[in-house]
Amino acid sequence: MNTSSNRKTASGKTEAPQEPFKRAVASCMRAVSRQPDLEVTYASEKALLVGNGSTAKARLPEPPRKMSPRDAAIVRGHADAMALRLACHDQGVHRRLVPGGQAARAVFDAVEQARVEAIGARRMTGVASNLTALIEDRYHRGNYAEITDRADAPIEDAVAMMVRERLTGLLPPKAAQKIVDLWRPWIEARAGHDLDRLLGVLEDQRTFGKSVHRLLAALDMADESAMDREDDEESNAKDEPQDSQDKQGEGEESQSGEAMEMSETDESAQDIEEGAMDAADAPSGEFPEDADAGDADEAAQNWKPPSSGANEHRGPDYKSFTGKFDEVVAAEDLCEPEELDRLRSYLDKQLVNLSSVVSRLANRLQRRLMAQQSRSWEFDLDEGILDPARLSRVIIDPQQPLSFKREKDMEFRDTVVTLLLDNSGSMRGRPITVAATCADILARTLERCGVKVEILGFTTRAWKGGQSREMWLHAGKPQAPGRLNDLRHIIYKSADAPWRRARKNLGLMMREGLLKENIDGEALDWAHRRLLMRPEQRRILMMISDGAPVDDSTLSVNPGNYLEKHLRYIIEEIESRSPVELIAIGIGHDVTRYYRRAVTIVDAEELGGAMTEKLAELFSDTAVPRPMPAHAIRPQRATARPTWH
Repeated sequence: MNTSSNRKTASGKTEAPQEPFKRAVASCMRAVSRQPDLEVTYASEKALLVGNGSTAKARLPEPPRKMSPRDAAIVRGHADAMALRLACHDQGVHRRLVPGGQAARAVFDAVEQARVEAIGARRMTGVASNLTALIEDRYHRGNYAEITDRADAPIEDAVAMMVRERLTGLLPPKAAQKIVDLWRPWIEARAGHDLDRLLGVLEDQRTFGKSVHRLLAALDMADESAMDREDDEESNAKDEPQDSQDKQGEGEESQSGEAMEMSETDESAQDIEEGAMDAADAPSGEFPEDADAGDADEAAQNWKPPSSGANEHRGPDYKSFTGKFDEVVAAEDLCEPEELDRLRSYLDKQLVNLSSVVSRLANRLQRRLMAQQSRSWEFDLDEGILDPARLSRVIIDPQQPLSFKREKDMEFRDTVVTLLLDNSGSMRGRPITVAATCADILARTLERCGVKVEILGFTTRAWKGGQSREMWLHAGKPQAPGRLNDLRHIIYKSADAPWRRARKNLGLMMREGLLKENIDGEALDWAHRRLLMRPEQRRILMMISDGAPVDDSTLSVNPGNYLEKHLRYIIEEIESRSPVELIAIGIGHDVTRYYRRAVTIVDAEELGGAMTEKLAELFSDTAVPRPMPAHAIRPQRATARPTWH
């Protein structure tokens, strides 16, 4: 009996059983996207769409060898979502309409992806089924069903699911139902009518985007007047060249302009900028980390770093509205011991394969460190321990003096390493899992080499400001309040705690609802101050992050670069005035524009290699700690720069 598993190709090789399915999915994807030359590949990595028009490239997840109907539907769902994005989305229109705030942008992107998927779902029943399977899988893998507090439920996901429900009539998948239920009463009360209007403009991306702006305004997430001003300016620009023509000419030109605009929209719908799918797919939960990375890259193009002159003072501009609700907490105090055991077990099961890879890299680092601590000798000395290997010279020539040797003093200084991990929401999923495992393995490795390791994390206690924002509201919304959120700095492992006692704590990073916003500058300052209090001769601080500092509550009432400017200030102070050696690793985010000693990786899977390589460079025998600059010990004004001793 012939089956697909023993089918032979033209070259005589046996074809894998999933190959016909993969060819069929790729062909269907090219047809739906109207891109006959679309390059489609499969890999055991996250789904990704990059490129423009005919140069677009799609990467789909490798289907399992023994594929169930559900597995097939999920792969087809990825393909359909990307194909509809290519066919129905104009990136140029999207860029002009996207709002400025981080939270508003996340909702806008989520709703736009829901729109393009709804177009396909309404026209093709099979596409609707595939997309439902994809969304169900994403929310199931994210453990969203366990969320009990609205503060832990991403509002962009809730709005996207409600928009999908309005546009297609399909209820949210079971795994996403909890998020929608938590937000539905609040959203319906404020923006129910705006949601109802979206169906009538489904096919018109420009009008749909303007309707979403009104929805955001109803949710107090954007200013509708800004879109009205843009409409007026656009209308005036269109009217001016028509004033010199008669009414008939006006009509003909208007019709021609509308036709041209429709044509341009159809043509530009074929295009998608590199990385656009990453951000667009965020509402379904597949690429949240890349969405933030894309936003950070775009911000980097618009904002130029300030000069770092020696006399420039930027620190006094930064402040917090209140520190009353901030907390520095040990990981074991944030959940019960039984839950910590469960989370650690979950972490171990998720990363069996990765652990072996990182362990090999860590062992290589250990060999390099131990080699520096191995014994060595000085020979041909006039005093010391008699060297028996050179006694033959005395026997041959009695006039030769005796030869002595002495063991060298190895200069391997007491060292402490702090790993500071970004615990923001964009790290959710694979990045935070990889980061936790790498930190765990490296801590164990360095401990065996006599190097103390501290593992810290930083996030906020709540979304959208928490109690700090409530206090600000009750105070009458004073201008320029500064940082407006409650910090949460977590100690997973102190430098003096042995690895075996702190091992379970790293499982806390797997806890749903822990990862929220990231205020990098204050976290970096906190970790640095902890290092300065250590007695070790050499102190190393490694920052691991996947994006620029983001806190919607703070940025909504302060300048747009408020947190980033403070981060640059802290980095400059550490790099130029502190004995601490600072290095950074960016996951999908270019940290080299912040830090002098940094590396950027594209995928979280590369984190283990990057961490071990950077540490190996620092521990090489040519590395010497940077001495405290002379100007760092002079008296400083407390309001200008932090004084570090």
